[in-house]
Amino acid sequence: MNLNWRRVQLKKEAIKHPVSTSLDENVEFLKRELGVDESFDVIQLDLEHVGRKMALFLVDGFAKDLSLTQIQRELSAAKPEAFQTDILQKLIKSTIPYVEIETNNDLDAVVDQVLAGPAALVVDGVDEIILLDTRTYPVRGPEEPDTEQVIRGAKDGYVETLVENAALTRRRVRDRTFRVQYIQVGRRSKTDLALMYIADIADPSHVEKLKKALEKISTDGLPMGDKSIEEFIFGHHYNPYPMVRYTERPDVAASHLFEGHIIIMVDGSPSVMLTPTTFWHHLQHAEEYRQKPIVGAVLRGVRFFAVWASIFLLPLWYLFAMNEALVPGPLHYIGVADDGEVSLYVQFILAEIGIEMLRMAAIHTPNALATALGLVAAILIGQVAIDVGLFSPEVILYLAVAAIGSFATPSYEISLANRMIRVLLLTSTAIFGLGGYVGGIVVWVLWLASIKVLDVPYLWPFLPFSLRGLRDVLFRAPMPLKNRRPAALHPLDPDR
Repeated sequence: MNLNWRRVQLKKEAIKHPVSTSLDENVEFLKRELGVDESFDVIQLDLEHVGRKMALFLVDGFAKDLSLTQIQRELSAAKPEAFQTDILQKLIKSTIPYVEIETNNDLDAVVDQVLAGPAALVVDGVDEIILLDTRTYPVRGPEEPDTEQVIRGAKDGYVETLVENAALTRRRVRDRTFRVQYIQVGRRSKTDLALMYIADIADPSHVEKLKKALEKISTDGLPMGDKSIEEFIFGHHYNPYPMVRYTERPDVAASHLFEGHIIIMVDGSPSVMLTPTTFWHHLQHAEEYRQKPIVGAVLRGVRFFAVWASIFLLPLWYLFAMNEALVPGPLHYIGVADDGEVSLYVQFILAEIGIEMLRMAAIHTPNALATALGLVAAILIGQVAIDVGLFSPEVILYLAVAAIGSFATPSYEISLANRMIRVLLLTSTAIFGLGGYVGGIVVWVLWLASIKVLDVPYLWPFLPFSLRGLRDVLFRAPMPLKNRRPAALHPLDPDR
């Protein structure tokens, strides 16, 4: 009994500004800290119900008018003589008709809650404040994400609201051990996060590491949302390859949860982070599993070819063009018919810069002008550049193939990283020839093999080798045959 009393005392001592029984003191503090007189969207509403003076604090843009109106209607209908004793319990248990209701005796915590959306009801003579989660955020519909479209399948996607995203996921994962744990990060932004996993499957050590890493984050805010979280948790700041997989599709997130992955969801971001992931997870696409297994296997094979072409094709062609003795007999046509006025290496670098400029321009170009931009790119950078001798036709051809391979890569983040590796490999080939090409590939593979995400090797199941895992990576196996979860994730339940 004494131990429980001591815990209560310690909790009270930790509260710098406890709620007072004086309405005026509480209102004065909340009014000052919320900046009621300085911000037009922060509202203070003075009320009087059940014979008590009250004050309601809320942010106008977050308030759900119908709910607050109904609450006031019920308070007006209540008889004062029924609230002579235990007024707080009677208000929250029988009078206020709302589901998401709680109390708090810390004024600082109440300020944070109001700024996050809930409304705060202050009652004279009560040393706790009633919090009503009546918030509603401006939100778009759960439309299919542009970057992960499928011909057949679900057309819903994540939005910028944490609660709705959690509901979209839980709709597909009805496991009783599915956990959605709330965490708040940012001293000023107070950004809401959710850590999602299936407790019977996910490795508890991975969950614990992520919790501790999130709790250690010390920053004012998270302006870039989930990307900022990735940088805080996983580091590797000079590594262009992503440490997590991003997805905006609830069905993709659910399938990863069933494998043993963990999801980090950030309020305000329409994408979620999947971890731990390997290099091969970024090359998978939902379309492969929306078709017959044989069709999905062919699609995956074509996609892999496109990815490898985006990395290795340009440096390999450059090596053959500069060293004709290395060209196999059947490929005698490989080379440059007209050398042009600029060296091949400079042509490739200029073309790479041009592709990046076009990509950036396309992002900032309104849809109505996108067609015009494509025509300008095709005419000026294509044909005219060849006619004036700036580019060789072969350079345009092979760069176009490499660019298509980059766009065919499912993960936008890994496609950007592969472009950087392509330029570095091209540079090493230009300097050291065949040794630079082979050595560059070896260094690249060894570098990727040294990366680990939550103790999971980045190149698993290729390095370290796993036959079953490699089969699932290279081929889209029928779902009945995928009866084991990836061993690298250390799932508690290895069988599907």
